[in-house]
Amino acid sequence: MVVSKAWTLRQHFQGFPKASDFHLREETLPQPKNGQVLLEAVFLSVDPYMRPYSQTMMKEGDVMIGSQVAKVIQSYNPSFPVGCHVVSDCGWRSHWVCDGAELTPVLPDWPQDIPLSLALGAIGMPGLTALYGLEEVCEIKKGETLLVNAAAGAVGSVVGQIAKIKGCRVVGCAGTDTKVSYLKELGFDQVFNYKTATSLEESLREAAPHGYDCYFENVGGKFSSVVMPQMREYGRIAVCGSISMYNDTTPQTGPYVHTYMIFKQLRMEGFLCARWKNKHQQSLRRLMAWMTEGKLRCNEHITIGFNNMPAAFMGMLQGDNTGKAVVKVPHHLVNTDLNPTPINLITSV
Repeated sequence: MVVSKAWTLRQHFQGFPKASDFHLREETLPQPKNGQVLLEAVFLSVDPYMRPYSQTMMKEGDVMIGSQVAKVIQSYNPSFPVGCHVVSDCGWRSHWVCDGAELTPVLPDWPQDIPLSLALGAIGMPGLTALYGLEEVCEIKKGETLLVNAAAGAVGSVVGQIAKIKGCRVVGCAGTDTKVSYLKELGFDQVFNYKTATSLEESLREAAPHGYDCYFENVGGKFSSVVMPQMREYGRIAVCGSISMYNDTTPQTGPYVHTYMIFKQLRMEGFLCARWKNKHQQSLRRLMAWMTEGKLRCNEHITIGFNNMPAAFMGMLQGDNTGKAVVKVPHHLVNTDLNPTPINLITSV
């Protein structure tokens, strides 16, 4: 018998999440049966989508949703031998028993010098989101100008780098000068700090006087309204997120996009990367190839300790991270009643 720890949603968030909205509980897991495996979390992901999904897809008392890289520590399923690593969507749990149907093995030839945590980042869902948003939704072409906001995040930083690989001009914005410097190191052509800019409209215009062919939208709200007049004719907009609106208690309203959509003949499309699930393995290998060739670089913001899941989640929502926010689980800490002080590490690959 294994005692697992799990973070649950004590109560639905009202505005920005609070520590009291979460509850840490213990679960005694059953012995795995024939065809089942026992997983032990190694890295857990915290992502912006968890905030709106918790409101629409969870009820109070549910285990928080999310993905993790887990190690198989007991197996009665020949497809998942002991010691292998998988990506699981079992949520904020330290251990879990499952039949393997929803598990995704980490790429079998994963290089030893590439952290496994990147299976939750650039070589995982965020990387796939960046790739599909550019190729499938924006249908981006060499020589075009791309705007991406929240550009120093897990998705945005990969978006800009893939666009550069494809020969595009990339404009990004972020909320701190440190993040601006990071994006310049990644090769973005123009970057600005939207929090210190005197005028968002003027900053966007200075960065691309002839306008934007493609816009990768992560922020929503007023930012999007300012971008619309600066889109070029036949521009394409990939709507990935709207993090500026996730914690609103009163829904934002207008301005509205219809006039610009019509007269500029724009195409705006929301998407989820699962739409192209049949391409995932091929796409992950493309991302890994760019990584090993040095064309794709990543920062990770790693919080140590399973007990710090809520702190890592809230920090990510307020922009503490540069690159992907991940929680690393040292298992000598999992079964302690103490809340270790959050330790945040910044790693670069």
